[in-house]
Amino acid sequence: MIDRARTLIEAAEQIVAFSGAGLSAESGVPTFRDAATGGLWEGYDPTRLASPGGFAADPGLVVEWYNGRRRAVHRALPNPAHRALAARADVMNVTQNVDDLLDRAGARSVVRLHGQLALDRCHGGCGYEETVDLGDPPPLRECPHCGARLRPGVVWFGESLPIDAWAIAESACRTCDVLLVVGTSAEVYPAAGLIALAKGEGARIVVINTNPSAASDLADVELIGKAGEIVPGLLER
Repeated sequence: MIDRARTLIEAAEQIVAFSGAGLSAESGVPTFRDAATGGLWEGYDPTRLASPGGFAADPGLVVEWYNGRRRAVHRALPNPAHRALAARADVMNVTQNVDDLLDRAGARSVVRLHGQLALDRCHGGCGYEETVDLGDPPPLRECPHCGARLRPGVVWFGESLPIDAWAIAESACRTCDVLLVVGTSAEVYPAAGLIALAKGEGARIVVINTNPSAASDLADVELIGKAGEIVPGLLER
């Protein structure tokens, strides 16, 4: 199956890597739902920590929780899968992850569907954004432009994906020859719909995951195992 996947990749002119939390799990960044590895939602109500309503009810709690995530990402290091994806300039990285590990691995451009932890933005909608230090993130504070509260620059439940990032990702998935699906449950929409979109446009789908997922039925090749062990072998030249 590895050889078949490599053959598909080597014959492709346009390759997109669509990644999820499983890509960074081997770097010590918890996934959201896996209780066996201390998933991020274990013991927490997602609607209190990742929704506009939760932020309105207790903004201090939300910022404190996200700052804990930021420090954890700061301590993490890119794993071999991040480095293999970053080393291929011909692979477009479309990710659901909000960490910066692909960037630190050397990826030239990353299309982020769910925003990024290293950014705060105005919750009041004035458009102000500010880069934050993941190792020493600031506490809850006000927007210097309009006085509304600043919030983590990630997409919460009930919010729309960034228009520009979505347009780029959708176009890439319509025209790619191979879509690598790496470390995602393929259950979070609308992002997960990109897999069926690519398949419907004729792309070959190569899925790399630790367990079968919602993407399994769409896969031309499914490789079960750790991304850090499989992805480098697929992409090395």
